[in-house]
Amino acid sequence: MTLINPLELSMLAVIIYSANFLIAFVIIFLERKNPSASLAWIMVLFMLPGFGILFYALLSQHISRQKIFHLTDYEHHVLNQNLEEQVEAIRRKDFHFVNSQEKKWQDMILLHQTYSKAFLTQNNRIFLLTDGHHKFRSLLDDIKGAKTSINVMYFIIKNDHVGQALLAALTEKAREGVQVRLLMDAMGSRQIRTWHLKEFHEAGGKYSYFFPPMLKLLNMKLNYRNHRKLVIIDGEIGYLGGFNIGREYLGEKKKFGYWRDTHLRLMGNCVQDMNARFILDWRFASKEDLHLESAYLGTLPDMGNTGIQVVSSGPDSRNPEIKRGYLKMISSAKKNIFIQTPYFVPDASIIESLKNAIYSGVDVRIMIPDKPDHFFVYWATCYYVGDLLKAGARIFIYENGFLHAKNICVDGEVASVGSANFDMRSFYLNFEANAFIYDAEEVYKLEAIFEEDMVNCKEWTEEEYARRPLKMKIKESCFRLLSDLL
Repeated sequence: MTLINPLELSMLAVIIYSANFLIAFVIIFLERKNPSASLAWIMVLFMLPGFGILFYALLSQHISRQKIFHLTDYEHHVLNQNLEEQVEAIRRKDFHFVNSQEKKWQDMILLHQTYSKAFLTQNNRIFLLTDGHHKFRSLLDDIKGAKTSINVMYFIIKNDHVGQALLAALTEKAREGVQVRLLMDAMGSRQIRTWHLKEFHEAGGKYSYFFPPMLKLLNMKLNYRNHRKLVIIDGEIGYLGGFNIGREYLGEKKKFGYWRDTHLRLMGNCVQDMNARFILDWRFASKEDLHLESAYLGTLPDMGNTGIQVVSSGPDSRNPEIKRGYLKMISSAKKNIFIQTPYFVPDASIIESLKNAIYSGVDVRIMIPDKPDHFFVYWATCYYVGDLLKAGARIFIYENGFLHAKNICVDGEVASVGSANFDMRSFYLNFEANAFIYDAEEVYKLEAIFEEDMVNCKEWTEEEYARRPLKMKIKESCFRLLSDLL
């Protein structure tokens, strides 16, 4: 047996730690990460020499410089011109708002227009879906009725009876001559392999994977996932929210029990903005030369008077667009803030804004699940909600299965529903899409659902939180330090 020479071992250690030092230097001085993320990565690098380098290579790339989603000069000109006309009309005070909530929250509308390049559409109608069976049945019915096109994008599609039912429905429509495009995140939908899509492809359907691995077992974009859940049917009906495709989302997995989520079925001009988002993602993943203007084929009929801005964000941009919207809602609240999220791992700006609201007399309620699907994130979540509990927030632990809804409602007037959680991953690492809603009637429905969910919750008290086991306190403190990497 050959023994390793101590000198060789020492040299190897020097090389590893030198590499760690070099990467730490890059993190601090060149990549311009925020200080907490930099410190978290330095801690990982020096606590796990060698392995830390591998984790950094897989999980910490700056992709905002790559300009993933390209607009042609014509697309850029038309979109900017139309958006500027809307912005200028609001600034001149001659924009016609269709409801009082839009007028009251026009500063937030302007924020999304200028910071997130999000149009305001006002002729929309919302159908709220909070049960997996209802959502999936509604989706299949709309797919069955499709006449011209179906665009589908999901983070997770499982190879179970639910995923197979979706693929069968899409295959049937493709066989009828409907233009069907299916975009899946390569990591989240890794159960769906090319051979599962053979019949769909032969029927005329098109599919693509977002950030597929370069090698079979090595994905260099592992940490950057397309977390959006969008479906657009005939350019007229849209689905957006938190449900993925799989049997657990119908409450059929014992580990989670009933799956409580929130999804929107949408009609109106906001569907065109959703379709434009799909086309940009599809164009990048599939390389198909699909024109963005195909999303905007005239004004759709008035379906209602709900104002909506579809806001997307992702690591391709240095602007955390959805997080900025959350911050604006929190800082503008006067009466109440209701938040539902499976993961609550926010940065300091969100925490301080919520504390300011609490100290200003705003009723802040946060609802999280009582069971984790990702333990590390759950322990960090418990730390942060505990911090807000001490400040005066009311914390509710949902006990009727698993809570996966991603909602925030403010003052009964404005809300956001979509794929983005209240965590750093959603703010900075994942590609997300949310609908910001300006309509008292729809927000009232969301708040009513929140209050119904409270019946299935246990409210945490400061005394109960203080009595949690020492082991739990240690876990919370440890994983709080890694919040920027979770």
